[in-house]
Order: sequence, then C-alpha cells, then structure tokens
Amino acid sequence: MPRKNVQDFVYSLAEPIVTENGMELVDVKFTKEGGNWYLRIYIDKDEGVDLDDCQKISTLLSDLLDQEDPIEQAYFLEVSSPGLDRPLKREKDFRKYEGHLVNVKTYSLVEGRKKWQGRLGPYQQDVLVLNLDQDQQIQIPWETIAQVKLSWEEEGRKEK
Repeated sequence: MPRKNVQDFVYSLAEPIVTENGMELVDVKFTKEGGNWYLRIYIDKDEGVDLDDCQKISTLLSDLLDQEDPIEQAYFLEVSSPGLDRPLKREKDFRKYEGHLVNVKTYSLVEGRKKWQGRLGPYQQDVLVLNLDQDQQIQIPWETIAQVKLSWEEEGRKEK
C-alpha cells in the first residue's frame, strides 16, 4: 500500500477513536527515517494533551492496527501532541483557527515571497485568505501552499 494511502487509511481508523476520547486527530504521518518506519499520530484537545492521553490512544490504536494490519513492513507507532506550531491541513483546521496568527510557506513565489505571516481569514475553497498588517489581505492559491502552521511567535514579528 503506498504511503499516502496508509496515512489516509490510518487517519480513517484513528479519527473515531481519538474523537470518542474527547480529542482531535490533527495529523497522521508514515515516514522512513534511517532504516526504520514510523507511524506518527498527532492528537490535541483544548487544554492540551498529556502523556496519559497519548498512551491511551496508542494502546487503543495499536490493537486496531493489529486487527486491520494496513502496513506491510515493521514500524514504530508514536502518538504525541502536534506542538505549539501545529500544522493546519484540513478544512476543519482552517475554520477552527480563523483569526489566529499563522505562518505560511509556498512552493513558488507569491507576490515575490515564499513566506508569509498573518491572521487566517475565512475559509475559501480556492484560496487561503491571509490578513496582513495595515488592513492588507492576500489570497494565496491552495496549490501553491507547502505548509501552514499556527504561529507561537510574538504577533509583531514577521517572517521574511
């Protein structure tokens, strides 16, 4: 099974378990580092996750993964918080964090830059709306976006 399909399949398995336990599934990554494969599950909740939350989800998900067996090779399962600068990937993330300060990286230049910082505007299907300083707004086409993360930096500071 190709890696992307593994991630999507595991996401569909993990989301109900995470949700039933009062948390949000942020992301699933399946990557090879060195000679080892890692299945990383990132979870969150409003008050933040702790070690007990991660262990609980790890145990529940491990049992389900053993039953479903979607991954051919040996791998390590890791469950953790996405961190302060959590990635935003799905429509629900962009809707939830509207108005929050984010850092955006693009694959190609948009108005001469590849890095932007601003407040997330209302979700739109075709573009990411980013509110900049001095009542300026930019609309970045989704296909040019490499990464969007919540910013934990001071609001007055900009990425160049």
